[in-house]
Amino acid sequence: MSQFHIVCFFFTFIWKLLAVSVASFSTLSYITLQFLHVLLSWGSQSSVYTTLAKVFSNTGSIMQIRCSQILYWPISLQDNGFRSQSCVEYAEKAASQKHSMWLSIAVDVILGNLLGIAMLFHAESTCLWVLNFAKDITNYLLRSGCVWLMGIPAGFKLNTELAGVLGMISLNAIQFWSTLWFFVDFLFIYFIKGLAISGVLFGMTTPAALLIDIISLATVHVSTLHCSISLLYSWQLHAIAALWRLFRGQKWNPLRQRLDSYEHTVEQHIVGSLLFTPLLLLLPTTSAFYIFFTIMNTTVIFVCILVEVTISFVHTTPYTKLFLWLVKPRRFPSGIWFEILSGQSNVIDASETRFDDEIGCVSEKSSEGVDIGQSKSTILVSLLHGNYLNMGQIVWPHCRYVYSAVSRSSIASSVYGVLTGKSIPSAMGTRLPSKMPWMCIPCKEYWRLCHDAVLACKTDCTCHARQ
Repeated sequence: MSQFHIVCFFFTFIWKLLAVSVASFSTLSYITLQFLHVLLSWGSQSSVYTTLAKVFSNTGSIMQIRCSQILYWPISLQDNGFRSQSCVEYAEKAASQKHSMWLSIAVDVILGNLLGIAMLFHAESTCLWVLNFAKDITNYLLRSGCVWLMGIPAGFKLNTELAGVLGMISLNAIQFWSTLWFFVDFLFIYFIKGLAISGVLFGMTTPAALLIDIISLATVHVSTLHCSISLLYSWQLHAIAALWRLFRGQKWNPLRQRLDSYEHTVEQHIVGSLLFTPLLLLLPTTSAFYIFFTIMNTTVIFVCILVEVTISFVHTTPYTKLFLWLVKPRRFPSGIWFEILSGQSNVIDASETRFDDEIGCVSEKSSEGVDIGQSKSTILVSLLHGNYLNMGQIVWPHCRYVYSAVSRSSIASSVYGVLTGKSIPSAMGTRLPSKMPWMCIPCKEYWRLCHDAVLACKTDCTCHARQ
């Protein structure tokens, strides 16, 4: 007993020392975040800040979520009241929500450290590979594609003058952007190291969001050319459609959103005929350039959406339930079934009767040639068995919100936008943790909150050990 008391006293002392250390480190982080928040608030009215906020919008959103998680972690670990002690179901949900935030931060930081350390050790090779890849894309895809469209692409005879004008504009824009990036190539190695350090400090989602913003910034020339040519393509389609309605004696009514009959004059028909023919003949040339830059821009958007889905998946995965499932899968039942045993002449014939929570019905499996009702045995023994959720069934209810933005209507609207020259969404709109308001309390109060939160974890561990 004396040794047990010594061990308990030592464990209590270590836990209190841990509480003081964590509270001190968290308070130091709190002071740093408050200082940075004051600096950003002071410069938020400038045009430079507004421009940077628009360019690095994804990084700013993830950083705001991570800072709020760092500030609010002691509050999330506090006791939830007497209801959690009286209701088992509420206690289970409260415990899951209590530990979900810091587990999400821990997993994110672990993944960020693995990725960041690997990038720090291979920073030069990564930088060289990215620069060579960007040069190959610019030289062998964009420039070669524009030159190919200025000739006879795939055997199609395009308008030489219009193809030459569009091709020269595209080549000049690509050359101008390549020249700008040529002067900042030496800074890219520092960007790779900064990306790795941000992953080590803030987790994997922060450099992933920064990667989305950098990809969008590095491909501004592609998106600008796509926007310009799509605008030309859309105007050309609308003009051809309007002239076709003129020949049919119809006019679009924008108020009622319908076609009304209308009598046009002879002069209108003559002007329409003069405009309709060149617009229709120039449409294949415009369509060729529009299809090429739409493919380029859609590829960039698809890469950004993949990174965005990865970020949302890291945030929405229920790590608490996964760890509990790995330790004790019986905490996640999904149904029960009975195995009825009938003994006769020391021979056991088995039939199974199952009941599933999801289906809500009973099914029986009987061996062939055996009828339990006609059995001579007078003793029936039934064994109760349980079904349990697998990992996919646990994760899917939480991660299905990631794909909630993808629906038939959104896909149909995107396809219609591509065909008519309208803009397509550059983001998927996946689910992220809610942004909490900025916390601003005295440092002593925050230190006390962190200290009490760590001690509350010790109390929870003691209660679970007794149970």
